[in-house]
Amino acid sequence: MTSSVVRRPGKATRLLRCGAIAGMFALSGLDGVPTAQAEDGAFTATYNISLAGVTIGGATMVANINGAAYSVDLHAKLTGLAGVLTSGKGGAKSAGALSGAGLSPASLAVVSSTSDVTRTLRLAFASGRVDAVEIKPPLEDWDRPDRVPVAEGDKRGVIDPLSALLMPVAAGADPKSACQRTIPIFDGATRFNVVLSYVRTAQVAKDGYRGPAIVCAARYVPISGHRAARSVTRYMEQNRDMGAWLIPVANTNVYAPYRISVKTMIGTTVLEATKLNVAGTLTAAGPTLVKSKPRD
Repeated sequence: MTSSVVRRPGKATRLLRCGAIAGMFALSGLDGVPTAQAEDGAFTATYNISLAGVTIGGATMVANINGAAYSVDLHAKLTGLAGVLTSGKGGAKSAGALSGAGLSPASLAVVSSTSDVTRTLRLAFASGRVDAVEIKPPLEDWDRPDRVPVAEGDKRGVIDPLSALLMPVAAGADPKSACQRTIPIFDGATRFNVVLSYVRTAQVAKDGYRGPAIVCAARYVPISGHRAARSVTRYMEQNRDMGAWLIPVANTNVYAPYRISVKTMIGTTVLEATKLNVAGTLTAAGPTLVKSKPRD
């Protein structure tokens, strides 16, 4: 008679998984979520995901902004060793309304898959608060004693993590204001702030975009739902090596990520655009469309 033993992954494997998952920035791809279609004025980007300088996957993002309405689709997949260890893939779709220099999300749908589990998440928002949360299957470690409880007040005045990739600014505002903000995020399980601050303005030259990027420093501030005793929580709370480069979405007063970098316990994870389908430039009135020259 034989028996099988399920072994817990070694520490190195677990760390690589954590780094790979950070590489997907918890924005994972959706079977059952419609593939995004670009519209006039849409921002579309293809991203490379790397960890410690090694490519571990890719992602695509489409943001449509039509008047006061917005939607964002993102799909990602890990490859190479990270893909072997995690089989990670997934995506997300969010939608809502623009409200001046802010966002009012209406819904978020996420499906993420690893070699261990496929999990779905759905959030609904109403009257400026989280109205419904559905996570299937439930998180296994939700009842850990070191987890900070999420209060009802923590679900008010928040946005979902995918909507948080869009940075609206007031018409005529200094482009630096895209970075000067605190983003209150609820991801279905945890409540945290991402605090952005302006660093500098850089120049970007990529397929589909040539112009300035607003460079932000970022900080992670946990509020609730996190496990306070975990070393990764303490590490991220003290982490000062995070940032984003933001570029304008054509014909709007909204900025979107060209590059995101997050230092992890095993190296820096970077998501950087390799191709964009439209180009913008900054003006006193906000971003405007600049047509890319056709290739010969």
